[in-house]
Amino acid sequence: MSKNKIIIYQVLPRLFGNRITKNKYNGTIDENGSGKFSHFTNKALGEIKKMGYTHIWYTGILAHASKTDYTEHGIPKQHPEIIKGNAGSPYAIRDYYDVDPDLAVKVENRMKEFENMVTRTHKNGMDVIIDFVPNHLARDYKSIMKPKNVSDFGVNDDTTQSFSPTNNFYYIANNDLDLSKLPTNREVNNYTEKPAKATGNDCFTHQPSQYDWYETVKLNYGVDYLDGYKPHFSPIPDTWHKMKDILMFWADKKVDAFRCDMAEMVPLEFWKWVIPAVKSKYPHILFIAEIYNKDAYWDFLSEDAFDYLYDKVGLYDVVRDVACGYRPSSDITFTLNEVGDIQQNLLNFLENHDEQRLASSSFLGDANKGVAAMILTACLNTNPIMVYAGQELGEEGMDVEGFSGKDGRTSIFDYWSVDKFARWNNNGKWNNEKLTSEEVKLKELYTSLLQLCNKEKSFSQGKFYDLMSANYNNPDFNSTKKYAFLRGDGENIFLVVVNFNDNEAVVKVNIPEEAYTFFGVDKNKLQQATPLLIDQESMDFKEWIPLKLKIEAHSGEVFKIH
Repeated sequence: MSKNKIIIYQVLPRLFGNRITKNKYNGTIDENGSGKFSHFTNKALGEIKKMGYTHIWYTGILAHASKTDYTEHGIPKQHPEIIKGNAGSPYAIRDYYDVDPDLAVKVENRMKEFENMVTRTHKNGMDVIIDFVPNHLARDYKSIMKPKNVSDFGVNDDTTQSFSPTNNFYYIANNDLDLSKLPTNREVNNYTEKPAKATGNDCFTHQPSQYDWYETVKLNYGVDYLDGYKPHFSPIPDTWHKMKDILMFWADKKVDAFRCDMAEMVPLEFWKWVIPAVKSKYPHILFIAEIYNKDAYWDFLSEDAFDYLYDKVGLYDVVRDVACGYRPSSDITFTLNEVGDIQQNLLNFLENHDEQRLASSSFLGDANKGVAAMILTACLNTNPIMVYAGQELGEEGMDVEGFSGKDGRTSIFDYWSVDKFARWNNNGKWNNEKLTSEEVKLKELYTSLLQLCNKEKSFSQGKFYDLMSANYNNPDFNSTKKYAFLRGDGENIFLVVVNFNDNEAVVKVNIPEEAYTFFGVDKNKLQQATPLLIDQESMDFKEWIPLKLKIEAHSGEVFKIH
């Protein structure tokens, strides 16, 4: 694996490059616009690279169901009653071999425009991540771009069988799909499904509700859910072969990594079969699993399985609670201890398209209150970290776009323009001219932090030493609101201290004798502690005297001890 720390910038291209400044509620693509592949210019990509990112996760690349009519380009019209929002869910794939036409300047050239964006990304020194959505696809999936030797999903299914290991779908025998439970316009109801297929979120009924992933159908990997999850993996199910072909297709397009949607809803046996198959031809390709079951972490990181996993139910949930004041910061230590030596394989983040924005009123209400959490998340270990586009500008996610309401998330279902993106874009200049001073300050702090992660080997390759136990009885260090640790690589040592309190704090931090031995550093040669993120003067360092530090509210600092 790379010696650099992987730093991912997640971006939804439909939103990111959109220059429209006025939005219409529930607007169409003609009314509200859409970003394009071409908006990721060398200038834009250069600015992203300059901020410290090593990878870009382009979210929503695969062609998915939407209400926009592209029939003049030979793309089948989609049924509106099984689409969420006008733009549709990026996770309701209508063609695994095509890209989203919304993102193309010339729809007929859409694949070439995507390939050009991949080339530009690589030329600007970053790797490309796209989604692989293996568990479910759009209800009216039909591939028009598949290779000639590929058959569509379900065309050879025996639809009289609820389950068959040779089927691509699960069927609700003798029942047609009934959408009457959905809060949709019943006058538009021309979609039929006979018999009904199981819905993507393991909903084995012909009547999915508004709370189900009703726009999707579940794919069959050979597990009989109606017979105690009995596996049928020999011979290899047809769905496995189809999915391997899809992964190979995108690997051929020079994609560097796959973020695998809802990976734990697909049998681990499939992953341990397909990942080595892909890597036998493309050994550099990374596989990142979206996973929410901590008990499954070790299995999904076992031999021939994933490179990295989401750690949403681990560090994210705990740090969110700490930042909101719901639990003590010392709980972070216990969370890290739970995963032990696999921490380096866990992808950490504070925002993504599923989670609420830090600055939303549903989370912290102020992006600056998330700085302590971001410093901690970025510096804890050598593992990958991710920033969701707009997080570094303090995006609130509090618009009411249409299908998505005021929920603290930036909509993935609606055509929309994000004001902060449009002002940073500044008609393709990608500069700070139209950003507020607060936005620029936050963006510069993120840049300093992310650049530091690969500038200093201690963060990209070094070891971690927790200082919490050494300071639990320290009267000048509140272990319910502060967190402190060391990072080092045998040559340098860094102290990271964050403050989750509402007030600025002056703290003293004890560093035990064994910490210097752990890092192989000669303590007698250490003379100064130099702050690296926020403008403060260096201070004298004496290893036997606790460091006295000033830490801003909801913030933190990284000190190089040298």
